Amino acid sequence: MGAVKEQSSNLYAQKMAERGFVTLSLDLSFWGESEGQPCNAVLPDIYAEDFSAAVDFLGTQSFVDRDQIGVLGICGSGGFAISAAKIDPRLKAVATVSMYDMGAANRNGIKNSQTLDQRKKILEEAAEQRYVEFTGGETKYIGGVVHELNDNTDPIQREFYDFYRTPRGEFTPKGSSPEVTTRPTMASNVKFMNFYPFEDIETVSPRPMLFITGENAHSREFSEEAYKLAGEQKELYIVPDAGHVDLYDRVNLIPSDKLESFFKENLKKK
Repeated sequence: MGAVKEQSSNLYAQKMAERGFVTLSLDLSFWGESEGQPCNAVLPDIYAEDFSAAVDFLGTQSFVDRDQIGVLGICGSGGFAISAAKIDPRLKAVATVSMYDMGAANRNGIKNSQTLDQRKKILEEAAEQRYVEFTGGETKYIGGVVHELNDNTDPIQREFYDFYRTPRGEFTPKGSSPEVTTRPTMASNVKFMNFYPFEDIETVSPRPMLFITGENAHSREFSEEAYKLAGEQKELYIVPDAGHVDLYDRVNLIPSDKLESFFKENLKKK
């Protein structure tokens, strides 16, 4: 969520391509080089549609077997990939890495750290911001990754900063600026409050699902919850000594062998 394809997506696509897969990475609508105004708008239904649109493209290529298409979602896109798979049976196998349920994270905070009153205040501020933007005022961005660290910066923000705000993962998409990369608009971000990717997740069954998370990942709760709710076939794979962001780009920790075996086993002629 908020990343662009030139970061983790392209890395995973390249590594999977090296193992014999046809791969496609994409910017979600309103992010990176994808179209849509205002940029950085949050629209979870359209994010799910983006994955189905990718299947449209892949499934009409002469060198692709349209009955053997899977999906891999990283971080927030893990939840978007699941929401797509629930309504698009062409996605035959679903894997997520360091998944975030952006709905639960925005409603409740990490580990239920946000109160109902705090949630209501966020909704009120976003609603007022809609008036500002409707009448021609400046778009306001919220959340995302901080641009500088101080003594009060929490460990999760420090972890994201180490990827998005350093040469390790720093990338400014065309037509954007470093100040808004990863930062959604305030007025639209509340749409996540109505996003429930794990609702009816069991209906993806019997298509297989693989949930990969780091042993030390602050987001581990989301993969564990999805695994608990999913129907068979399903697997939860814990990467030892890995945090959340480690699985964005640390090739020594990314379980490429596991991903290869999962997709090769489940994307083949029955």
